[in-house]
Amino acid sequence: MAAASSSSIAGTGLTLLNCFSSSSSSSSSTRCRTRSRSVTMAVSTDQKPKTDKLILRKSEEAFAAAKELMPGGVNSPVRAFKSVGGQPIIIDSVKGCRMWDIDGNEYIDYVGSWGPAIIGHADDQKGTSFGAPCLLENTLAEMVIAAVPSIEMVRFVNSGTEACMGALRLARAYTGKEKIIKFEGCYHGHADPFLVKAGSGVATLGLPDSPGVPKAATNETLTAPFNDFAAVEKIFEANKGEIAVVFLEPVVGNSGFITPKPDFLSSLRKITKENNALLVFDEVMTGFRLSYGGAQEYFGITPDITTLGKIIGGGLPVGAYGGRRDIMETVAPAGPMYQAGTLSGNPLAMTAGIHTLKRIKEPGTYEYLDNITGELVQGIVEAGKRAGHAICGGHINGMFGFFFTEGPVYNFTDAKKSDTAKFAKFFWGMLAEGVYLAPSQFEAGFTSLAHTSEDIKKTIAAAEKVFREI
Repeated sequence: MAAASSSSIAGTGLTLLNCFSSSSSSSSSTRCRTRSRSVTMAVSTDQKPKTDKLILRKSEEAFAAAKELMPGGVNSPVRAFKSVGGQPIIIDSVKGCRMWDIDGNEYIDYVGSWGPAIIGHADDQKGTSFGAPCLLENTLAEMVIAAVPSIEMVRFVNSGTEACMGALRLARAYTGKEKIIKFEGCYHGHADPFLVKAGSGVATLGLPDSPGVPKAATNETLTAPFNDFAAVEKIFEANKGEIAVVFLEPVVGNSGFITPKPDFLSSLRKITKENNALLVFDEVMTGFRLSYGGAQEYFGITPDITTLGKIIGGGLPVGAYGGRRDIMETVAPAGPMYQAGTLSGNPLAMTAGIHTLKRIKEPGTYEYLDNITGELVQGIVEAGKRAGHAICGGHINGMFGFFFTEGPVYNFTDAKKSDTAKFAKFFWGMLAEGVYLAPSQFEAGFTSLAHTSEDIKKTIAAAEKVFREI
């Protein structure tokens, strides 16, 4: 892929408001929303909804397709209309106080995306948030399901944190067990059960796991060093029949960039199956970045549940969790496990995600990322060693990292051997040279299709200069 033909995805959100299209899905899409405190009540069969005056043929087709893609056909339970019966309407556009569905019916809107539309809907577009199903949800759901090996159904949410919260609750609901295993230095968002040896921001700021997290919230969270399968075996042995899920970043990005040892992921897959526990890959960072199918496609290991974020929103707030159909049908309104969100599946984020996935599916994408990222990491590490610094690093396609230590780095304990004071000097030196890196030794780095070979050469030259000065 020629760099000149690749444009940055970063500004996508600024140009998407006018590109919502009711024809953008081949099999239509559904988007549902609910207030977090609403309760879905079943309607008795004798309360047949009166829809004689409404033509909802397209909405019916869209919702039927959505039920094959998303639990209950929606991304927030109340949108399924279970409390009133009948067929959800699929919204095409909104303006002022009016809404139009995909069958062309017009409505005066008194939902207002469940509150945000206080000055009315879109001035010059189809709108940014409907608070109701839209076709774009099906389109992006189909793309995600086709790409990620483990995902047969998906639920869209609004962040990686929210995706991991939903995945954890789902794993516990499905297995009927409560204990979880996570790995030291892996970060899965700021939900209470995950803030145990959580790496990244906690490590960077020198904070304890976090004030404000009650002990009861983490009593069932068990931890092991990343890449230490023997430690995992001991935990399973000591907690027979009690482990609901093993939760990890398949490639760690929140202790810096740390790859799994050979057979580590396959061993986790084996032990979870043997103990009727689920395996969750947090691919918020790695999804669609290590390969189009994420780390699970790259390594050939299929988890039970996957969490996604970042890329599938093209830079806009989005997240998702998905997995096997039998597991995902535990999620409301298909099943009893409740999770909802006002902006889940909103048309702006869906459009940005669709556009992004179309771009990165083009031939040559990952080869290009691999080439420029490999050149970058090799150049920085070699420059550091020539200047007499202890440094190691690596990459997989568009994700990379380096540490100010001899290495190798297999886990968070190894990562903490890095010279963080030297990293700080290097960071500020590079900033002065016009290169912006993550302001933490414990964060992975990322390249994009917009980076050129010239950008890489300039970065390496800057690193050589800074290494001589620190």
